[in-house]
Amino acid sequence: MTPELDELQPAIQPDETLSHEIRIAALLAAFRAHPRFLLTSHARPDGDAIGSVLALAEVLDQLGCRVDIVLADPIPATYHTLPNLHRIHHTPSANDIAADPNIPAILLECDGIARTGLLGLEGRTLINIDHHASGRHFASVNWIDEHACAVAAMVYRIAVAANVEITPSMATCLYAAILSDTGAFTYSSTTANTFALVHDLAAHGADPSQIARDIYFSNPATKIRLLGIALSNLQTEGDLAWAWVTSEDMSRIGATAEDCEGVVNYLISIASVEAAVFLREVPDASQFRLSIRSKGKLDVAQIAEHFGGGGHRNASGCTIDGPLSVATDRILTRLRTGLC
Repeated sequence: MTPELDELQPAIQPDETLSHEIRIAALLAAFRAHPRFLLTSHARPDGDAIGSVLALAEVLDQLGCRVDIVLADPIPATYHTLPNLHRIHHTPSANDIAADPNIPAILLECDGIARTGLLGLEGRTLINIDHHASGRHFASVNWIDEHACAVAAMVYRIAVAANVEITPSMATCLYAAILSDTGAFTYSSTTANTFALVHDLAAHGADPSQIARDIYFSNPATKIRLLGIALSNLQTEGDLAWAWVTSEDMSRIGATAEDCEGVVNYLISIASVEAAVFLREVPDASQFRLSIRSKGKLDVAQIAEHFGGGGHRNASGCTIDGPLSVATDRILTRLRTGLC
């Protein structure tokens, strides 16, 4: 049996709970008012973005809507086993799939149109669902819940409120999204409510062990070689750790940006480290893409936002201009200040 909504609420005030219920009702009213939607999430999609768009598409299907899922960037190989992945179109412009500007767009985990990396969203009716502290009310309908462990948890609540069937494929996508966005249930966003939610998803057909194997034990050899290069560059200073790879390193072993995912987790796993950052050089751009992690003492989302990025308290990212020495100095200065 699906848990009642109030059993899966985070520890928030009654008026805030009511506010979320009102916003879910507004979302459902918007869904029922339109026959077709364009559904997207942020550029460089992660597990939460991918699993959530697939699951929400199923919710909309059951509500009688036509759904076109469009993402600007390719799906990482880690998530290629998710059900219904064929539904996702990879294209730089929403107009390639849904040219009619009267088709509303639903944006998951975005603080604005630019975050999607897509063209063709301007002028459309927008619906915004986000769980980041940096979320903004930029759309016609907005639901932001920074207490949610993943946007997938919000999609689950929408499904429950809509009284649709939690299918095995929907449960699988939502479980994978929550598993990845909680750092395999290690981030502080993981609560008893999180486990109640994933318990229900398992009861509806998600296979926890298979999903974990697909996400964590299906790495290409290039990813392991890249990890070796990054760890050979490891530096520590008190409760800070950092490492990097250059575009030349990546080219030499045939690695891709996707292979860099998760490297920073090895840095933050060091016993004495409170904050860690991994820097990846962006080819032909004189920039570095940063993945930042914290064990909780430091809110790295605020650090990332300072550089135009964003994320969660324990996991965030941003891009900083190079060269490496400059990018490293800028991020370490902010991290040192925050840890003082």
